Amino acid sequence: MRVEMSGSKIARDLLAHYDVHARRLPWRAPPGANAADPYHVWLSEVMLQQTTVAAVGPYFEKFTLRWPTVLDLAASADADLMAAWAGLGYYARARNLLACARAVVADYGGRFPDTEDALRALPGLGAYTAAAVAAIAFGRRAVVVDANVERVVARLFAIATPLPAARPDIRAAADSITPDLRAGDFAQAMMDLGATICTARNPACGICPLRQDCAAVRTADPAAFPVKAPKKAKPHRLGHAWWIERSDGQVWLVRRPDKGLLGGMRALPSSDWNGAPDATPPFAAQWRTIDPPVAHVFTHFSLALSVHTTHVGLDHVPTDAGEWWPRDRIGEAGLPTLFARAADAVMKEMTDDARN
Repeated sequence: MRVEMSGSKIARDLLAHYDVHARRLPWRAPPGANAADPYHVWLSEVMLQQTTVAAVGPYFEKFTLRWPTVLDLAASADADLMAAWAGLGYYARARNLLACARAVVADYGGRFPDTEDALRALPGLGAYTAAAVAAIAFGRRAVVVDANVERVVARLFAIATPLPAARPDIRAAADSITPDLRAGDFAQAMMDLGATICTARNPACGICPLRQDCAAVRTADPAAFPVKAPKKAKPHRLGHAWWIERSDGQVWLVRRPDKGLLGGMRALPSSDWNGAPDATPPFAAQWRTIDPPVAHVFTHFSLALSVHTTHVGLDHVPTDAGEWWPRDRIGEAGLPTLFARAADAVMKEMTDDARN
């Protein structure tokens, strides 16, 4: 791919725009500072993977109040961190977060390394996150390409190769316009541009600081870039979960295996979600099925979770490992979204029964 535009002009124009219009976010240093707290940058970047800025804000505040430093986070109990993460989704991020914090403490005395290569070697830091922390926290020149930057660059250069095959060309183009100085500000400026102006639908080209250099603007349809391969339909699976409530209002919760979907999280006992229309409950009892099933969409499949409820006596001893949790405090259990929805469905059914 041949680059025809001036990378220095693009960087200059974009940084001038960023100096005036930068989003104010709790993990950011002001424009021109060219560095920010590495712990805050790393934590925010992990949280922002597949998650919106609006959703991350309250979690970031909660985490930094509870664990002000990476040393504090590294010392936290696994269960506490997983519960605090509940609702953000993509729970492997939480497990990697804790592993990375502990590696930073064990290997670097609680101070993040300041090079892209060293950051890349930490648990859970992929190419994007390592580049983002190196650039934003330490002012290193690094090529930072997230989904927003990918879209901006694909339009600037009118890269017609469909994704994901276009990614090497997009990265090379991003490299060609990344400046040596203020690399962190440039990365954040590109992210802001994609989030606020060069949006996926209806990009506001008229107010874009890079419109004069943008090849996509000169086409009939800038929003057609980046070109995307046709999406494959997600498979649909069926699953079952069991709400076991004791006569004193306590609900049986288990902890999911560390590896796999929702690993390490508290949850209701459930089937394996491999699509069997029927599943054997944990024990023989009078089970009542909540209608309709709870619908949830994971990254690679959608799920219809049938929730079955029963009541047991105080002397009931479950055969699996878990804990009794007060029903009226179920919101404090840190259930992932799927099981929080299941709990809501059970509560609604109980409320409706009481009214009738």
